[in-house]
Amino acid sequence: MAENETEPTLALKIGTIVLTFAAGWAAQKALALIWKQVTGKDAPTKPDDPDLDLVQATVFAAAAAGTAVLAKRVAARGAQRAAARIAARSARHTA
Repeated sequence: MAENETEPTLALKIGTIVLTFAAGWAAQKALALIWKQVTGKDAPTKPDDPDLDLVQATVFAAAAAGTAVLAKRVAARGAQRAAARIAARSARHTA
């Protein structure tokens, strides 16, 4: 257990990293699917592509950034909840 209760444990840090990567991957796939349905074109993969419209590039960048922040926050919250459940379960078993 961590010396300071506010200090995240190693398990929480690793869980947050794993969940962040998983949430980011899922968010990227969802954004690409939604982009294709809305615009009828594949999601941009190269921001310096000369065929990419500036407005499209800007809108996609904003949507991708917002999706990344949302995914990171959801993953962090999920990792904290999972760690709390695990800690509570461990406390019940040791008590």
